[in-house]
Amino acid sequence: MRRTILAATCTITALALAATGCTGSGDAAAGGASCDGKIDGKRTITAFYHAGGEEKKTFMGIVKDFNESQDKVTVKVQSVPEGTYNDSVQAAAAADKLPEILDFDGPLLYNYAWNKNIIPLDSCLKASTKKDLLPSIVQQGTYDKKLYGVGAFDSGLVLYAYKSALKKVGARIPKGVEDAWTPEEFAGILGKLQKKGYKRPLDLHMWYGRQGEWLSYAFSTIVQSAGGDLIDRKDYKSAKGVLDKPEVVKALKHFQSWFTEKYVDTEAQDDSPFLKKRSPIAWNGMWAYTTGYKKAAGKDLAVIPLPDFGKGSKTGMGSWQFGITSKAEDPDAAAAFLEHLLSKQGVLKMYKATGAPPSRKSALTDADIYRDGGAMDLVTKSLEKAPMVSVPRPQTPAYPAITQAFAQAIDDISQGKDVKQALDTAVAAIDQDIRDNDGYPVE
Repeated sequence: MRRTILAATCTITALALAATGCTGSGDAAAGGASCDGKIDGKRTITAFYHAGGEEKKTFMGIVKDFNESQDKVTVKVQSVPEGTYNDSVQAAAAADKLPEILDFDGPLLYNYAWNKNIIPLDSCLKASTKKDLLPSIVQQGTYDKKLYGVGAFDSGLVLYAYKSALKKVGARIPKGVEDAWTPEEFAGILGKLQKKGYKRPLDLHMWYGRQGEWLSYAFSTIVQSAGGDLIDRKDYKSAKGVLDKPEVVKALKHFQSWFTEKYVDTEAQDDSPFLKKRSPIAWNGMWAYTTGYKKAAGKDLAVIPLPDFGKGSKTGMGSWQFGITSKAEDPDAAAAFLEHLLSKQGVLKMYKATGAPPSRKSALTDADIYRDGGAMDLVTKSLEKAPMVSVPRPQTPAYPAITQAFAQAIDDISQGKDVKQALDTAVAAIDQDIRDNDGYPVE
């Protein structure tokens, strides 16, 4: 994702320890340690955290509240720059210096789990907590049928548009994913807007792609809406036949045509195309609503599902999550902090601080823009329908290679490269990585 938002504070009067015990691996397992739902004496545990600025300030509030709420566990935070976060985690793992608690962007979870850097959380969290999590949160955090990561928030993609601009060209405003625009209808609207004086009517935020996972997060939805995928999820052994299928080629030719027809603002390095109404339609994440779009457009703002390329409108999901590492000598101590972070009060405070959709179903009714009938309830309804509408990243340790290959294909396609050739190259790179790692066998 382009934006990584994490903030929450919560208070509890007594430490609610994990209802069931959990067992670490690595040093913990080697030493025969196991958990019975109780913290073994007083503990000081460390946590990596990726953000700075206001996000870090709010997160440190979580830590302070937790540390003051009980006298058994003290959490100490080590800040790690987001731009080099994965490198720092890998270096810590190689040096046997991982913290007890690790936060990580969703796409990295599967590789961390495969490398045994993190442990399953299924027995570490309360049953009531797990039951209350959004389906998308659970799916994003699951690898090999085990839960390895949980987050206090989720994400989603939508189209934002100025109602007044759509009215000028007689465009209908879809009410939900069931009546999303077709690619032909979408292109027709863009063409009419261009003729009405909007030189570049669409902002795809291509500049986000140079700062993270945006190109995969944003545009894998086109592949999935066309009935394809980034990899065959039956066995996660190959992308051939799913990423390069004819329906995907056709869908990405539509995508390419937005560039050849010069509908897309490819020069911008910020959100100004939409904020200043130069581009009256923007393909962006849910974060844009509270970080400028609502203020700029007011009541003229429309929130619209992504186009339907044949198999229904799809959207992205997932963001930063937390896990317990294999270095945790007492995983129950770390789990107690996760329970504190994931309390209903905690995720609601996170929502109020960041505008991200809370991860607990029970909190949605108190989140004004995400509750039923709220301005951004399209995101909530999509997350509740995961994986049919909100599609998780492929749950494989090959994902870093997958996203790199697909992002390169999207960049090449946007610049005019033959679509089928670009996808064939991506398939070859993905399949080669899987072969190089012996299929990423699960032990």
